[in-house]
Amino acid sequence: MLNEAVKGNEMQAKIVYADGNWIGMYLGKKVVKSYDQTRVIKMMAKAGHKVTAPEGEDVTAPQDGEDTKWPINQRFEFVTQLVNMIAQGNATSVLITGPGGLGKTHTVKEALQANGLEDISSFETDAPSKAYKMIKGFSTARGLYRELYANKDSVLVFDDCDDVLKDATALNLLKAALDSYDKRVVSWNTDRNDEDVPRSFVFSGRIIFISNMQRDKIANALLTRAYCVDLKMTTQQKIDRMEHMTNSASFMPGYSAKHKQDAMALIAELQGEVKELSLRSLQAVIKLRSHNGNWRALAQYVLTN
Repeated sequence: MLNEAVKGNEMQAKIVYADGNWIGMYLGKKVVKSYDQTRVIKMMAKAGHKVTAPEGEDVTAPQDGEDTKWPINQRFEFVTQLVNMIAQGNATSVLITGPGGLGKTHTVKEALQANGLEDISSFETDAPSKAYKMIKGFSTARGLYRELYANKDSVLVFDDCDDVLKDATALNLLKAALDSYDKRVVSWNTDRNDEDVPRSFVFSGRIIFISNMQRDKIANALLTRAYCVDLKMTTQQKIDRMEHMTNSASFMPGYSAKHKQDAMALIAELQGEVKELSLRSLQAVIKLRSHNGNWRALAQYVLTN
């Protein structure tokens, strides 16, 4: 009877991987969620659930002990270099993939602004050439066509708009916008057209994609039209990236270096237990550290529960 109970538990408990996270499930309900697979396994075991092999959209996400040829901070430097090329009109597209919460968007915006591009994300207007617009969340193919037209001479940044990367019609529009021809013509030929948007136009702008999707899940048509930087990380590489940001003057400039270093030291100490290793976690602990008192105990509770 005991063996049957254990077997039943194994069938009902599992780990899946989706949208950059490992998720421990039991009876179809989420038990724990983390960027760190090791933590999910430990927490599932602590809850009495023996899990099967991971399932989901990507079961080959980087594990502790794996390494890549290029250090993580150097790969972020590559992102800055390529975004500089986009801002200066020397590249058409860049695709940046990797887990969320570790500085992809911050790095892109910092580079664009350093090149003098104005952020017009909050304005519904045609964009000047020295501007960029961030588009976050969901977008239909028709909405994409309008955005391409409105920003046909500037820089578009699709941040976590993974639906655009999966939709066949949207992909065809992007293929046209990012083609290698001297004149890139984008067309929308349907029975219904908006009066203020032409059926076709020349797109001379540039596009940056920021995605939490795994690179091998993205259409080859985009991969071959863009410079690609993959920022997937092991746990140690996440710590390396967070330590690098801690020592950056532009990261949380209103807080003391001492408080940032103390917060980073605690996260490094607890890295195997932290539910989410990200800059968001680091920012939260830095704020707790700045209030003094018994900040360590409170921070440990926040990080691990």
